[in-house]
Amino acid sequence: MTGPRSPCVWLLSAYHADSHAAWTHWLTATFTRFDWQVRTLPGRHFAWRIRGNPLSWLDQLPEQTPDLILATSMVDLATLKGLQPRLHDVPCWLYFHENQFAYPQSARQFRSLDPCMVQLYAALAAERVLFNSGFNRDSFLNGVDALMKRLPDRRPADLRGRLEAPCEILPVPINPIKASKKRDHGLIVWNHRWEYDKAPDRFGAAMLALDALGLDFRLALLGKRGRPAPQALCRIRNHLAARIVADGHLPRADYETLLGRAGIVVSTADHEFQGLSVLEAASAGARPLVPNALCYPEQYPPAYRYRPADHDALVARLADWLGGRLPPRHEPEPWLAPALAPRWETLLGDFLDDRT
Repeated sequence: MTGPRSPCVWLLSAYHADSHAAWTHWLTATFTRFDWQVRTLPGRHFAWRIRGNPLSWLDQLPEQTPDLILATSMVDLATLKGLQPRLHDVPCWLYFHENQFAYPQSARQFRSLDPCMVQLYAALAAERVLFNSGFNRDSFLNGVDALMKRLPDRRPADLRGRLEAPCEILPVPINPIKASKKRDHGLIVWNHRWEYDKAPDRFGAAMLALDALGLDFRLALLGKRGRPAPQALCRIRNHLAARIVADGHLPRADYETLLGRAGIVVSTADHEFQGLSVLEAASAGARPLVPNALCYPEQYPPAYRYRPADHDALVARLADWLGGRLPPRHEPEPWLAPALAPRWETLLGDFLDDRT
């Protein structure tokens, strides 16, 4: 005699980047009473992924029809349901790690409305729409508003209100990192991707300015980087080699050890919907210095924020901190797993209650 069947949840991630993978692992490892059926696509070939995932999965989805679909916002949920008639009555939740209305584009990219429309249709096809920050939700809804104003005719009335009703904010939980017994207050960490949307050139320029001031500091240059090495990274290596204590995408244990003794973590980002890397460093005791924009005002008091894209403001604050005027430690408890796990538990528990 067998017991009751575990609820089957399809977790669909159409552009499985690092933050998406961490969220997927946390969910499936934490809530084991669900039968998680995970389907992912690699985080590359963006234009094909966001438009083509229903084709990629056309014959690759599990045979068992799920009780729930939890899809990331890269999933073309409306098309997926249209191509899979058995999913017609399956409840669908959409999770926004990012939204294309607020995603900055590089000079090499062709600006297309298509990714925005995929996410708009997916949100309309979902019963619940979850965001990892208030900034993410608001920039998505504001983007929809702006788009509707640009369209010539036949626009639905109060589309924003229709989308806003099922929206909730539920961040990706951060597992806190243990602080070291010995902290190096002059160790500055960069733990972001070395790509245009993180503006590494601004970080590099600030580090060169600090060096010119004769200040005592060290650098940990972390995060993924492509080949050839980004120009900003090359400049730092060429001019500040003696200050670099780490340079590379480290194994997880080494990464956490470094964060545990770092004094400062810096962001110069033009794009950040939750800012997992800074949250991790802040949980370990590093003082975060972040732009007064994007998701950061939700997470950090004014003492940890500087005017966005302002070189002088960034350098002045860092010089102040390196001179011994560090602010007190700020641990972002509301964004950490101990605080967020009960909220995810309630969400999934409500789903179970609705089924009984």
